[in-house]
Amino acid sequence: MANLSPSLLACNFFELEKNLDILKNNGIKYLHLDVMDGNFVPNISFGPAIIKQIREKYPEFILDCHLMVNKPENIIDDMLNAGADIITFHPESTFHPHRIIQTVHKAGKKCGLALNPSTGLDCCEYIIDDLDIILVMSVNPGFGGQSFIESQYSKIKDARKMIEKSQKDIILEVDGGVKTSNVDKVLESGANLIVSGSDVFNQNIESQLDIYNEKL
Repeated sequence: MANLSPSLLACNFFELEKNLDILKNNGIKYLHLDVMDGNFVPNISFGPAIIKQIREKYPEFILDCHLMVNKPENIIDDMLNAGADIITFHPESTFHPHRIIQTVHKAGKKCGLALNPSTGLDCCEYIIDDLDIILVMSVNPGFGGQSFIESQYSKIKDARKMIEKSQKDIILEVDGGVKTSNVDKVLESGANLIVSGSDVFNQNIESQLDIYNEKL
């Protein structure tokens, strides 16, 4: 069973509450929250303050927080205090990935690595037993609405093999350019948590959710 984690990066924030109500009423469990600092990626999004407000208003959602920031260790405590349930970060963004994972686990939350399209799976090898999530980025991070990079299908398959070899219950998440037209192939490659932003929020949300729910 796979799940959809709609990316709020593509949401119209003037209609945020309305859209979150639609997601909740259509059985969505996860929300994907992209935190960008303008350094690790060119764009700037939102931070712990917005996440805290979402947590307080919508306690039923699993807040899937993707940190696209340099030195994520500097905001981990703020993210945890804001109510993050899942924290993923990029191995290139810090000198001590394992220490961040330990900090998140100590707070009783899930933690994982986010891999850019050019980042190999080898960075997961020696910490696979401590990971809850591997997030394969199928676009270069920082902007919504990009096209899926075809080479990432093989990485998704390889990540699934790595997870099965570890015999750990690790979520394999895919983010970037996922649409109703290619989600079947993403699922067949081994993903079980699907991030979609523009394809959900730039059309009739309920109609799109119906299609995703049928496919998942």
